[in-house]
Amino acid sequence: MKIATSVLIFGMFLASTGIPMAAQAQEMAGMKMKPSTLSAQQKIALALSAGPTNVAKDATVVEPDGRGGMRVLRQGTNDFTCMPGDPSRVGMPPMCMDKVAVQWNKDFDEHKPRPTTTVPGIEYMLAGATQRSDTDPNDKTSPAIKIGPHWMILWPFDPKTTGLPTSHKPTGVYIMWAGSPYAHIHVMGRP
Repeated sequence: MKIATSVLIFGMFLASTGIPMAAQAQEMAGMKMKPSTLSAQQKIALALSAGPTNVAKDATVVEPDGRGGMRVLRQGTNDFTCMPGDPSRVGMPPMCMDKVAVQWNKDFDEHKPRPTTTVPGIEYMLAGATQRSDTDPNDKTSPAIKIGPHWMILWPFDPKTTGLPTSHKPTGVYIMWAGSPYAHIHVMGRP
């Protein structure tokens, strides 16, 4: 219960620092276009729509370069990286992440048995997302689940010690992928 209270207080702190997103970025987030058809400025706007304005305004924006690396679309000045994703594909939303979350996602993409991170990471998906499962991180076949704006604390939280639920909720907090090394807290809504 102590962790759940800390998460709630942390969420309230983040909410107090947020600034409303620009209308153009919100419009870009709703597009179902292939990123390859977007201009660099449109990709940047789509990527920035994923994070709170106070985070996204100074974030670096990158996209895959097609050779396993990343191409910088805009250099930032803080420790966050935003990506436009591919809203036309399941599990490829626009996102903004701190350095720890970048490593956590890299570990997941490389199928490491567990994240190599040693502290929690923060990841925003305020433009919404689609995913396959709240329980199985490797599910590639279930129908897509549409999820509204949310943000995550990437750390292997245990529902037994936190008291947090493990099933998807349209509001509030739950643990996604509970029981796996990639379990993390989903906080539905904007910070």
